Order: sequence, then structure tokens, then C-alpha cells
Amino acid sequence: MVSSSYSNLLDLASGESPSFERMSCHLPRVVTTPGIIPDLEESSDDASASSSDESCPSPHNRTIIVANQLPIRVSRRPDGRGWMFSWDQDSLLLQLKDSIGGRTDMSFIYVGCLREEIPISDQDEVAQILLETFKCVPAFLPPDLLSRFYHGFCKQQLWPLFHYMLPLSPDLGGRFDRNLWQAYVSVNKIFADKILEVINPDDDFVWVHDYHLMVLPTFLRKRFNRVKLGFFLHSPFPSSEIYKTLPVREELLRSLLNSDLIGFHTFDYARHFLSCCSRMLGLTYESKRGYIGLEYYGRTVSIKILPVGIHMGQLKSVLSLPETEVKVTELIKQFRDQGRIMLLGVDDMDIFKGISLKLLAFEQLLVQHLEWRGRVVLVQIANPARGRGKDVKEVQNESYAMVKRINEAFGQPGYKPVVLIDQPLQFYERMAYYVVAESCLLTAVRDGMNLIPYEYIIARQGNDKLDKVLGLSPSTPKKSMLVVSEFVGCSPSLSGAIRVNPWNIDAVADAMDSALEMAEQEKQLRHEKHYKYVSTHDVGYWANSFLQDLERTCRDHDRRRSWGIGFGLSFRVVALDLNFRKLSIENIVSAYRRSTTRAILLDYDGTLMPQASIDKSASPESIEILNSLCRDRNNMVFLVSAKSREKLSDWFSLCKNIGIAAEHGYFLRLRKDAEWETCVPVADCSWKQIAEPVMKLYTETTDGSTIENKETALVWCYEDADPDFGSCQAKELLDHLESVLANEPVSVKSGPNYVEVKPQGVSKGLVAERLLSTMTERGLIPNFVLCIGDDRSDEDMFEVISTSISGPSLAPEAEVFACTVGKKPSKAKYYLDDTAEVVRLMQGLATVSDQALGSSHPPALF
Repeated sequence: MVSSSYSNLLDLASGESPSFERMSCHLPRVVTTPGIIPDLEESSDDASASSSDESCPSPHNRTIIVANQLPIRVSRRPDGRGWMFSWDQDSLLLQLKDSIGGRTDMSFIYVGCLREEIPISDQDEVAQILLETFKCVPAFLPPDLLSRFYHGFCKQQLWPLFHYMLPLSPDLGGRFDRNLWQAYVSVNKIFADKILEVINPDDDFVWVHDYHLMVLPTFLRKRFNRVKLGFFLHSPFPSSEIYKTLPVREELLRSLLNSDLIGFHTFDYARHFLSCCSRMLGLTYESKRGYIGLEYYGRTVSIKILPVGIHMGQLKSVLSLPETEVKVTELIKQFRDQGRIMLLGVDDMDIFKGISLKLLAFEQLLVQHLEWRGRVVLVQIANPARGRGKDVKEVQNESYAMVKRINEAFGQPGYKPVVLIDQPLQFYERMAYYVVAESCLLTAVRDGMNLIPYEYIIARQGNDKLDKVLGLSPSTPKKSMLVVSEFVGCSPSLSGAIRVNPWNIDAVADAMDSALEMAEQEKQLRHEKHYKYVSTHDVGYWANSFLQDLERTCRDHDRRRSWGIGFGLSFRVVALDLNFRKLSIENIVSAYRRSTTRAILLDYDGTLMPQASIDKSASPESIEILNSLCRDRNNMVFLVSAKSREKLSDWFSLCKNIGIAAEHGYFLRLRKDAEWETCVPVADCSWKQIAEPVMKLYTETTDGSTIENKETALVWCYEDADPDFGSCQAKELLDHLESVLANEPVSVKSGPNYVEVKPQGVSKGLVAERLLSTMTERGLIPNFVLCIGDDRSDEDMFEVISTSISGPSLAPEAEVFACTVGKKPSKAKYYLDDTAEVVRLMQGLATVSDQALGSSHPPALF
């Protein structure tokens, strides 16, 4: 039976607005009935604040680690009565806990699924045991839902796409199936409800792992606006050209952006994510003091780039086991004592690990280098695939056929060139193979991180007991050789490895030969370099670094007001300064009525006129509103714009009494019949002869860019260019112009989709200063000031009028309203949502003026 909350999930996955009912004040410690999910509360700050009283208590700096699977091994008791549980020592989640377990200020609790299906009758007991004994909260999923979630959406759609496989046909990756997507969302919701059972939102950190739970941040952020939330993606993130084929691309991006910190293994993966945010959501990122951040509705989402490491303690412990020593002795007899040199491959049996490419390259090595026949053996350990399907069977069949062909072509009595091990090995057995192998080969065509080379390096370092088995003296320098695909996440950090393109069979064969032929001293130097990096950048270093950055990113949560907007998976949180609030039209109209001397400064493009409009000329409605305001002799209305004075004069030719400031305030006139003045001394524009040819060069090489030549400024616009290329070109142009114009009296600035060169000292702030000073000189002290703008250039006006509050240019009782358009960080104290609200506000003020004009005729200000 499907519960009502479960049905809401399906509505949410379909993009429909869900109806959330209020949750009970006292949550059960563990909810175990499959499919029955507690409904979420409203997503407000008040809900977030009150929830901490209802949540279970937790120590300071507790981290809730959330992943698809718990680090727990489960098995039935021999008598069939009950279950046995133990830690999974191979789990990365457990390793990160162990590696930083020495921190007394940090504790952990885990949320995830078990590998075994637990009958409903046992779920309560199992959940209680896991919580009390292991601090684990299990999420029990119905078998059908689990299959559609994991083997369906995760493994058939996300996993192939993130590994660059497009669903060009039903046989190549899974075609998008909305039923599977709904299952994915449903499971993420179940995980969110499990977290709600144990979280203390004021103190706890939440760390979500991997692509199985990419929409979980939205559910958590909706419930707790200030949740301290990190996400780490352990798989590759594809380029925007691949990712944008996903029908739910924006939902996943927006969900990830509800995290405070997003981690990736390599810069390439992070760069692809940032490119997707730029191309699909219009977001730009900045790098400040080494940290990369995305501004998302007033929140800074930090990007972390750091590859995961291995657990040094665990590997050293396994190397010291007697079983490992015995296995190493056995392998030495099998290979080295027989005059064989071992090349080792350890891979999952799936389509992306490149096992067949490795076999082809090894075959090429034996064809081209006769001297290695009978001497070199490729041992390929093929772990069972994590997914299932036709492609897995095809890889298995192809691998078996190639191994058979190579062994038949190059085998000799007592010599098999390829040894394929397709049975699961104990960890100590795998470590023993590492110890004996002369070189480790990793030829995956796409892989997230892959720690096999790291394990190999630590195993080759060995210990005293293994040195004796290998016949090495304690002073003998260790050596290792790696052949690593350049498409694997660990490749950038292994600078001493021989990097290869796995698709180039000849190059991989040559790399194998180089690994065998390389001088001993060179192998030793490469090993020493790798061991130093791997041993210091272990899983503890990775986890500590991520959690420290998460704590740093979340520090300003309490210093901002936040509230949720949007429905379904488009939900996001707006976070703004505590003093920043929406401008109340009723309040400002009331202040407008009370005042007698008013100064009104309005930006045009993006304030009175939507930024996206192609026709920028003023509408009849805007003209009528401005004329009504200007007819009121208590008002001084100024239009402040970056547009040229010719355009503004033409567009507002019907407004006789309006003041206009053009080109950011360089040109200014108080009314239509007044002469144009300049706010700064007349500029020498000879610098244009230097700047314009440079801009033309970038215009010719950047499709979609244009140059706007104003009287005193030059603007290079790239609004219609490719966003990534345009942004890249803009940075180059900015540096180029700053260099060639270094000795000119101009400033070079960049903004959203433009680079501008204008005379030094020109800003909209000068217009505000000029207006207030002119009114003061004429004995007119404003007791009402309204300033509205939408972009960075308007911040100068906001700053001037805000700092003038306590000065002589304003009346002591003056009411000042600095207002930006859109919810975003600003020096203004107020905001309106969009240009439509601005027009409604101005219409309201114009109506008051029209009413006043009908009853009285005050003297003109100017």
C-alpha cells in the first residue's frame, strides 16, 4: 500500500507542487515500515528554529554520514534465528571515521541501506540493534523500489551518462524512464526522513556521498533552511555537452546547489559541473583566496577539489598478517622463481574498466617484443560487476575469448601469458599480488577515482617481514611502476606514472614495455615520489580537509536571514543580510504622503525596463508614471542610466521635467530644456584609438559579441556569445585592456556579460551626490529619498544615500529607501522582486501625486 506522503513524492518527481502536512511533534526513533514516510513541515526559518527542540540531542560537531549503503556486513545466524552484524572494513565510510577517530570533538552516525533484505517483521529489532551498537540508521526499501532506484535509475541512467555513455539506442545505456526517476526521488525522500529522526540541525553536519543521493540536499534544505550540508561526488561529472542530454538536468543541479559544499576528485569534474551551472542556470563562479564559490540566491556554495585517499592503518595491518606473508611466498614460487615477471590488473568486470583494451595492448606487446614471450605474465583480477545487464555479460564473454586467444597464440608448456582470476579474492590475497607485481596497469576508459594504484604503492613499500620473504635488505630502495589511464580520477595526482590513452593500443603496449625496461633508479625515484604523496594524502587527510571546509562554509549561517522559495525540486533557499527586507509598498506610500521634499533616483535597464527586453524604449505606461511624478512639485526625479544621452533623450522626449544622467552619470541635465552638464571635467577620449582595435579583435574571434561605442565609454558585450567562451574571452580582454590603458585616465570594469572602459571617477554615486548637493544649495533639504537599481553600478548610489542619512544634505527625520531589484547581496536595505513590482510601486506613488495635485499646488522645487 502506498501512503499519502509517498504519493506526494511522485507528484514532486513529476514537477507538481506537493502539499506537505505538518509532522507530528514527536518523531518515532526509527521508522521501519516500507513506503510509509513522515511528511515534511513547512520550509521556514521558524520551522528550522523550532525543530531543534524536537530533534534528538547530539554532541557538538557530530557528523551524519549518508550513503547508499551502510558500512555494515549482515548475515543470518547459523540457527536461522536473528541476524549477525559486523563493520565492513573495506567501506570508505568506515575508513574515514577510523582515520579521524582521534578527534575528541567529532562523532559520527551513519544513514544508509543494508546489503541484505530484512523482513518487515525483523526491521524494528534490526534498526534498534544497529542504532545502539553501531550508531547506524538503516533505510529499509521495498525490493521493487530498491530495484527501480539502484539497478534502474542509478545504474542504467545516471552511471552510464556520468561515464560518457549516451543512450543512443536501448542497448547503449538506458533511455530516460520517468517511473525510474520517481523511484529515485522517492528513495532520496526516504533517506531524508531517516535523517530527520536523528539530526540536531543547530549542531550537526550532514555529509552526503555520491550520485545515488543527488536530490537529497533539496529535501534537507526544505526542512531546515540552515542545515550544514556537504556533498561529495565519487564518480566523474561529465562535460556539459553530455550532461545536458539528461531530461532532469536542472533538477539535479539545483538539488546539488542546496548543499553548502560540493566535493569532486579532480578539477576536470569540478570544471564540468561549473560549466553546467553556467550554461543551464546562468550562474558564474569566483575564486577567492584559493576557494571556488558559486553565488546562489545569496548563499555561497563552495566547491572542493580533493581526491580521496587510502586508509594507511588498514593497509599496513593487512600487510602484516601471516596470511599475506604466506600468499606472497606462494606467488614468488609461482612466478619469480619460474623466471616470470608479473604485470597486474585489478578491475571490476564492467564496460568502463577497459579490460579488453588492456588485453589487446598486452597481445600487441607480445607481438612486437619477442623478448618478453615466456617471461611476462599479465594477471588480471576481475572483480564481480556492481551492476547487471547485457553489457556486463558482453564484457565477460569478450574477456574470456581474448584470454583464450592470447594463451593459445603465445602460451608454452608451463607458461600462460594471461591469468584471469574472476573469483572474489580476500583483501590480503590482493595485497599479496600487489607486493609481487612489477607493474600495475589501469586502463579504464572512464573512472571516478580508483584507489588500486594507491594500494599498489603502499604494498610495494612493504615491511620488514615481507622484505625478508622477497630477499631484500632493509636498506634496499623500494620501487614500483604504474601505467595509468588519463581518464581516471587518480591520474592527476600520480605524476610519476606512465599516463596513457587506453584507446591507443600501440601506446599502451609501448607503456608496458617502458615499465618493464625502465632503469631501476628511475623506478625507485618514481616510487618514492608516489609513496610520499599517497602516505600523506590518505583518507584521514581527505575527510579532515572536507569537514574543515564545510565548517568554514557554514560559519555565516546565523548571520543571514533565509527563507525557501520554489516548488518541488526547484526549491532553493534565499539567504540575505539580517537587515535586508522586502520593500513594503504600503509603508513607502505612507512615507511618501507625509513628506514634503523628495528625491527619487531610478535606474532604467533592469529596473523600469526588464533586462531581457529587446526593445529598450520606454513604454507609454512608464512615460505616464514618470510624468505624474514629475508634475508633483515636491519631487525631484532623476533617471540614472548607462545608456547614451541621445537614446535617453529620444526615449524620454515626452518627459519635460525629468532629470537624466547618462553614461553612468558622466552627462547630466536637470530637465528637458536644460543644458547637458558633466559631473567630471571633460574627458580626453583619445584612449579609444587604443581600446577600440583591441575590442574589435575580440569581437572578430568571439561569435555573438558586439561593441557599443558611447561618447565617453566603450562597452564590449557578449550576452549572445557562448557563456563559457564569452566569459573566458572577457577575462582575457579585461587583462589586455588594463595593460594597454595603464597610463590612460580610464577605468576598466567587467560586469554581467560586458567589459566596459569609461573615464576615471565616473559613477552613479556622483549623480546622487550632485542631486543632494544641488537641493541643499537651494535650501531644499529632502525628507524622503527613494533610490532603485538592479546591478553592481547602482551600488554606488545606494552607498551615497545611505551614508548621507546623518549628514547635512538630508533632514533629520528623512526616510531613506535604497532598494535593489531581486533578492541578492546589496548595500541597499530593501528589495523588490522584479521590474513589474517596481512599476507597481511607482504607479502607487504617481497616484498619490495625482491626488495631491488635484487638491493643492505647492511651489516647484526647481
